[in-house]
Parts: sequence; structure tokens; C-alpha cells
Amino acid sequence: MTIAARPYRIFNASLARKTMISPHLCRLTFTDPSIATMRTLAPDQRIKIFFPSDDGVPSALPDTADWYDVYRSVPAKQRPPMRTYTIRHLRAKAHEVDVDFVLHGETGPASRWAIRSQIGDKVQITAPNGLYEGEIGGYEWKPPAQADDILVIADETAIPAAVGILEQLAARENPPKVQAFLEVPSVDDALPLPVWDGLKVEWLAREDDTGCKDNGLLMAEAARRARLPASAKAETTERLSDVNVDEDVLWDVADEKAGSFYAWVAGETAAVANIRNFLIKEKGIDRHALNLMGYWRCGKVY
Repeated sequence: MTIAARPYRIFNASLARKTMISPHLCRLTFTDPSIATMRTLAPDQRIKIFFPSDDGVPSALPDTADWYDVYRSVPAKQRPPMRTYTIRHLRAKAHEVDVDFVLHGETGPASRWAIRSQIGDKVQITAPNGLYEGEIGGYEWKPPAQADDILVIADETAIPAAVGILEQLAARENPPKVQAFLEVPSVDDALPLPVWDGLKVEWLAREDDTGCKDNGLLMAEAARRARLPASAKAETTERLSDVNVDEDVLWDVADEKAGSFYAWVAGETAAVANIRNFLIKEKGIDRHALNLMGYWRCGKVY
């Protein structure tokens, strides 16, 4: 299969720059000539990064259609760690892509690598292929044209996507009404945001050191303060299945033909499940207007 026939491909990249943009968020800029053919389709475009194995051996997956089969064929303990991230900025002509990392100490392979990494260090990235002409996917931010009342709720793992969403909305000729609740570890993690009359932002700072057990509590509480328009209510009551946050992947995707209200919620899975129950079960919000995504689970390695 030719490269142009594949929606995703493997990019070999090296670290060009590291920039601390807040106490817990570090922007890593990767470079390689192949990035000229990388593509991003939305502010929440997902990619996967493969880090060196625990013994320091770099990932060496082939840029072929069967790369995932090759990855799975490696014994689990020898596989390069793989984590999902968001493209923050892509400068394809400059052969550069920015990815923002949450730094939470040396408790996981991605944060550990980001902390220790040096300019020139190598990773592999699987990302959308700009030579492919079909549908690629890997993103959920697809607001319908008529959506003029938008709710964004995120924790720090989803902040890069959430900030990108707000920047995209701000660029519209007539930006919609937006409520954004953004949970971060500390008040100093609040980032510069665009401003317009219809935007209401609350930065929710935990200011604690209790591990991850309290992550998501502030965003779940904030959902209860959100203004929910009458137009967001479902016309009929729909049965909502429960989510086992320790076993299931919570990934409810909105209908692109939803009405004037649209929500994008991402973060710790138990917190997103809490918000899901509140919005749909308690408030009767149309689930087809809601993106509800568990990006990670406290105490669990995805």
C-alpha cells in the first residue's frame, strides 16, 4: 500500500525545542522533513507518540500499513510506551509540530520522558497523513453550523484541545456564546485566552498535592453551575446506560446534526461520567449534543 493510500502514517521526529508554558504544562516542538506531509483537522486532533523503551531503545516502527501489527508483535514488556496526545500547532511547511505535555513527575513514561528529554532526542508519531484524500477522523470537535451556545469543560490533559477550540471560535466573524470551565493543578497554570463578549471562562485551580484522587472534582462541580438553555433539552427521555469507569472506555460522541447547543467535555473518566449523569439524567440534556470523553482514569494505565 502506498503512503498516499493510508490515512495515518508513522513520522520519525526529533525534539527541537522545550518551552514551559505553565508550571505543569510543557510545549515540546518536534521536527522532521516528513512533517511536511502531516495534517490536522481539528483542535482536538489526536495523535500517538511512541517513546523509547525502559532500557532506552528508541521506537523503530516501520512506516507501513501494518505498523500496529508490528507493534503488537513485540512482547508487552519490550514495546515502546505509547500515549495519546493532541496536536497543538502544526507548521507543516516549517517541518514542525507542537505537542503540549502535562508534567506530573516521573510517575509515567510520557511525563518522565518529557522531563528528561534533551534537544535531538527521538520519538515516533502516528498522525494524519496529508497525502491521503479520504476521511481521516481522530477528532470529535465537529460543531454543527447552527451551534451558537457552546459548553467546554476540560481538565489539564484536555487543555491543549480546549484552548485550541476557543482560539478557533474566536476567529469566527461572529463568535458564539461559550462557557468554558478549565481545571488545572494551580492558578499559575491558567493560560492566555482570546476574549470576546460571549465568552465566559472559569479557571479551576486545585492547589493541592493529593495525587489524582481529587482530579476532576472541580470540573464536575462546575458543570452544575453551567447555564443550560431550554433548547438543550431532549424531546424524549432516552435510557442512559451506566459506565464502569474502571473497565469501560467513556467516549460518547455528539451528532454533527445537533441543534443550537453543543458541548465538548474531556478529562478524568470518573469526572466525565459524573458530568454525563448530571447533564443527561438529572437535567435531561439531549445526549446527541454532547461529546463526553474520558481521556484518562486515575490509577489506571491506558
